[in-house]
Amino acid sequence: MSEGWIPLSDPDMSLLELEAVADVLQSPRLSQGPAVAAFESGFAAYTDRKHGVAAASGTLGLLLALKAMGIGPGDEVIASPYSWHQIAHAIALAGATPVFADIDYWSGTLAPDKVEAKITPHTRAILAGNTNGHPAPWSALREIATRHGLRLIEDSTEAIGSTYQGRRVGGFGDVAIFDFSQPGPLTCGEGGMVVTDDADLASTLRYLRSRKLDDRFSIVIGGMLPYQAGMNEMTAALGLTQLQRIDQILDRRKGIEQRYYDYVKSFEGLKDPYIAPDVTEVHWFLYLVHLGTRFTKSSRDAIVNDLATEKIEAAAYCQPQHLQAFYTNLGYRKGDFKVTEKVADRIIALPFHAHLSEDQIGFIVQTAKDASINIGAGSAIYL
Repeated sequence: MSEGWIPLSDPDMSLLELEAVADVLQSPRLSQGPAVAAFESGFAAYTDRKHGVAAASGTLGLLLALKAMGIGPGDEVIASPYSWHQIAHAIALAGATPVFADIDYWSGTLAPDKVEAKITPHTRAILAGNTNGHPAPWSALREIATRHGLRLIEDSTEAIGSTYQGRRVGGFGDVAIFDFSQPGPLTCGEGGMVVTDDADLASTLRYLRSRKLDDRFSIVIGGMLPYQAGMNEMTAALGLTQLQRIDQILDRRKGIEQRYYDYVKSFEGLKDPYIAPDVTEVHWFLYLVHLGTRFTKSSRDAIVNDLATEKIEAAAYCQPQHLQAFYTNLGYRKGDFKVTEKVADRIIALPFHAHLSEDQIGFIVQTAKDASINIGAGSAIYL
């Protein structure tokens, strides 16, 4: 990004991260090794799970999980069309059929009643996301999954640190998937993690991720083709150091969130951020502004363009998956998920990271407010 821009995200790095990566670069091991093992162990402990399996990305982590569960051609997985990371692409990559269900208007997470309506004899799993850091309704989703004999997969790529009924996210699915690319708080450049309490599943995940040279001669392990989707030592060292600082990183982001909120109060029609009753803490993945119903998708895009003119990087939070070309080829059409479309058309992600100054936040908010007035729609906006 050119000089003078206020970026959408900017990783929170310290000398500790630089030293950790330098140590790896001076070691004899750059490919998957002891740093990856330490990161897996540390991250599993952080999420209160027994096993962690590092992968090259959240999408590949989900692909490995689906394959380890035996989910593939002929199977259906229910998922949300609304998210930033959109790791649900792995469902199609696994050869299974993604079956989308609509979201709750307020939380942006999968609506349990909409999920249950999509279950067929071919359904094998539910993939539910903690959207933008807000935990999904896990009690209801677990009850549905248990009653129908389905796997429950937790997409926590946007929610590290958030809690549901007092427990950290990552502990509610049969497996949970995390992603460490930008703009999340724990950023390694790229990378992902699958956590689970199932030892057999974790073992299969490791076999599918990559195998040792000697494993090529194993009759059992050699019968499985790995994806070579492992994590390298530099990424793991960076991730482990960030994990050790995660409380500090999240606290700094909370401070930025509060500064934003103080400035955004000047908008007409402001509403407090929604937090569901069973959610005990939310660490937002992005700072999202929801435009009022008088706005359209084109006016939302005009505001993003006006912000760019002032060198502020903003973005639409979501292009609904069911409206992307690959999924329209599967038969999905505009109007299929009215809540998702209504929310996605009127939502903007503003710069959100620990390096924002108070003056910059004030400038961002004022510019967004001016842009909303300039397009002739007024300034009705809420968080």
